Amino acid sequence: MAVAAAAYAGKYGITAWQAFKAQTPTARMRKVFEGSFQPVMTRREAAMILGVRESTPTEKVKESHRRVMVANHPDAGGSHYLASKINEAKAIMLRRTKRSNSAF
Repeated sequence: MAVAAAAYAGKYGITAWQAFKAQTPTARMRKVFEGSFQPVMTRREAAMILGVRESTPTEKVKESHRRVMVANHPDAGGSHYLASKINEAKAIMLRRTKRSNSAF
């Protein structure tokens, strides 16, 4: 009985592994925004660039900006254009946060 159960479990494991390997790589990865930048950056686009939500606190925005900037810095082989868009996204996220805090 134990041998039959082990064989059945092994067969199930192999079938599950083959199904997992057959998936496309994008199905297992996080969804990434596809497309170009908008002419005027919105708060939604800025949040997507930094990988945060629109309602993220200031400290989390700064941490995310640093992480994304280190990965795309021009001195480390990144693009000047992407670096400027990352900085613009940070400015938009922080400016709106500061405005909403100073309104009270």
